Amino acid sequence: MIAVDFPSIQNLVEWKNIFGDGTFFAFNKIGLISVLALLIPVALFLFAKKDAVPRGLQNVTEGAVEFVENQVIMPTIGPDGMRFLPLLLSIFLFIFFGNIFEVIPTFNMPANARMANPLLLAILVWAVFIFVGVKNHGAKYFIEIIWPPSVPVGLRPLVGLIETLSVFILRPFGLAVRLFANMLAGHILLVTFGWLCVVLFVPNALAAILPFSFAMLVLLTGFEIFVSFLQAFVFALLTAVYIDSSLHPAH
Repeated sequence: MIAVDFPSIQNLVEWKNIFGDGTFFAFNKIGLISVLALLIPVALFLFAKKDAVPRGLQNVTEGAVEFVENQVIMPTIGPDGMRFLPLLLSIFLFIFFGNIFEVIPTFNMPANARMANPLLLAILVWAVFIFVGVKNHGAKYFIEIIWPPSVPVGLRPLVGLIETLSVFILRPFGLAVRLFANMLAGHILLVTFGWLCVVLFVPNALAAILPFSFAMLVLLTGFEIFVSFLQAFVFALLTAVYIDSSLHPAH
């Protein structure tokens, strides 16, 4: 019988500080991944050559721009949403690169499996769609949420309360938790099967299970690459939906 000492949840998501231990400026692996997730997209766009025939990095950058334009902005906001392309593209790429470090050796951790990044992004989106609503509709933006004119007068207090909670609290909360929970769950799965492969790498009968565990680990790794992309897409898409609701509250 082999005793399996599985890492505690703290060991899966907490990392020693690289510098600044015990201070406000403490910097660890999550901070490093977050910085890289910010710098990599910037580097891609800076070093992509603008050739008449797209190739190399230019294909990557133009593909990312076209994806956000055609799959995020146009289906939700329409042509009027092109002014939000830089914001939505930045959110999409930052989340994707923060996620994809989950499957990169030596890192093996998605930055968004900690709540700090998802929460910060959700607060940013919250501030943006409120700003857009106020800029385009003034105080009417809040009034129509708190006291919806299309609802019978007797139901307006209840519907207004529900809408207020939904728009100003549940939207950012849902954005943050959805991203955080999905990435943390995937990280735990990968660690579980990775650790199982290590434990089963022994010269006894249990080694017969190793190929199945390893195959599952490979499949989950591929799945998590897809999830890293999907969660970035969903976050950007919902951001566009919320901006559209502020631009066109009647819809």
